[in-house]
Amino acid sequence: MQKVWFDSYPEGIPHEIDPESYQSLIDIFDQSVQKYSSYPAFYNMGTTLTYAELNQKSDDFAAYLQHELGLQHGDRIALMMPNLLQYPIAIFGALKAGLSVINVNPLYTSRELKHQLTDSDADAIVIVANFAHTLAKIIDETQVKHIIVTQLGDSLNGFKSHLVNFVVKYLKKMVPKYDLPNAISFKTVMSRGAHLTLNKVDLSQSDIAFLQYTGGTTGVAKGAVLTHGNIVANVVQSHAWLSKTLEEGKEVIITALPLYHIFSLTANCMMFSKVGGLNVLITNPRDMSGFVKELSKHRFTAITGVNTLFNGLLNTSGFSEVNFDALKLTLGGGMAVQEAVAKEWQKVTGKPLLEAYGLTETSPAVCINPENLKEYNGTIGLPICSTEISIRDDSGNELGLNEPGELWVRGPQVMRGYLNKPEETAKVLNPEGWFATGDIATVDDKGYCKIVDRKKDMILVSGFNVYPNEIEDVIINHTKILEVAAVGIPSESSGEVVKIFVVKKDKSLTKEELIAFCKENLTGYKIPKEIEFRDELPKSNVGKILRKELRDEPKNKEIK
Repeated sequence: MQKVWFDSYPEGIPHEIDPESYQSLIDIFDQSVQKYSSYPAFYNMGTTLTYAELNQKSDDFAAYLQHELGLQHGDRIALMMPNLLQYPIAIFGALKAGLSVINVNPLYTSRELKHQLTDSDADAIVIVANFAHTLAKIIDETQVKHIIVTQLGDSLNGFKSHLVNFVVKYLKKMVPKYDLPNAISFKTVMSRGAHLTLNKVDLSQSDIAFLQYTGGTTGVAKGAVLTHGNIVANVVQSHAWLSKTLEEGKEVIITALPLYHIFSLTANCMMFSKVGGLNVLITNPRDMSGFVKELSKHRFTAITGVNTLFNGLLNTSGFSEVNFDALKLTLGGGMAVQEAVAKEWQKVTGKPLLEAYGLTETSPAVCINPENLKEYNGTIGLPICSTEISIRDDSGNELGLNEPGELWVRGPQVMRGYLNKPEETAKVLNPEGWFATGDIATVDDKGYCKIVDRKKDMILVSGFNVYPNEIEDVIINHTKILEVAAVGIPSESSGEVVKIFVVKKDKSLTKEELIAFCKENLTGYKIPKEIEFRDELPKSNVGKILRKELRDEPKNKEIK
């Protein structure tokens, strides 16, 4: 099917990249340090690290891991913190030491943390003090030998470091008490590491760079094994795709999605480091007013996010006054971008919101819309360089153009498999290298791919397929609605019916008004049979609305 979209490729974009152009992520980073030594690399809370400073600090961190902790090539370290300057220091330091990084959501419960640490066989962990109490509850039930605790302000300049740490701990009381007697502070690590010499590790593309945990397409959270080769390929693929937009040494990207998420990790941290860009780290993007104030301080050229983040910004006072003159690239992924949000984004910023698509298991990018796109087109774009896609039925047979089926992907960015789960791996990754995504999609005659919905989210009403994305895209256009989620609930008469959960923008909205709106815009079997108003919707760590949580609530009883 790949030949279909060759004629649609943007001019000058290669169909293929050389996935072996770099041996490792550190190979890419080292070249960036040489070219952009004095350029700003990462910014957070008023402090900037240049590429040279980041290189030295990551060397110091790596040297401590090697000499003081005795960690060796192939050992594993978990990182559990929000977007702070300590994060890139730890990431690049760990990779330099030859370690595999396990990214952990800092909002995890003790149960979730224990599962990830034990399943990954982590040897060490770097954790922000605010969440150390979570680790303290289960540390004795894991094999973790080394604990490094950091405070939010540890990498900030001078007095501000002490001030932030004091305010967070004693005034805002954001650090619950914990007992980790063998823990060492991040500042101590950096101080001691500065007197040690890093022993260079020979890395290859087959080395594991990240164990990235995901619910995947089946079952409980699993560790996707992503090699240096996987991430390198995706960085090179994404760079080739956006090469006409990106200017080396001149890009400033807003990094609000957490670096522990694969989207931000690859697209922001790794790809923009390759071109000498500056990552502006947003520690708490849920504070929308503070986020907007931070945006106003920077002449940013790019921003990545999910639909709910863009929607939240558009509905925050002061956002429309931000200067968007330098903005060149807005990339949306992680969940479907809604047409109403994309159109409002372009109206306010003057720039299109490009929808992209990827998964943890594909490092993540699979498809991206062309950078010269003038406006939202309702698709996830074209397969990026050296990437094949195929639409398959339930038996694995390839379907034709515009026929909905499961999206399969093949390319150098596809994971090695799930850690220690050969049976789960075999369910989604076949011997020919095709990864079954679990997403229902179509491909048109120009090669543009459209995600219809998640296979598991599809609602079956009297034999008709109803896709929540379509329902949500229609309903979000109602001017009194801020957010909406559609799920299927059991029905005695039709198998399933549509239920929607709505967050109001205007409190005067009634169920009757909303049903009338749906009747004007949706065919009969797609009209919600139940409406529930909520103050907020459950979301993942990156702001993706969790339909499964809504669908699984006990009160969603069968309708007769």
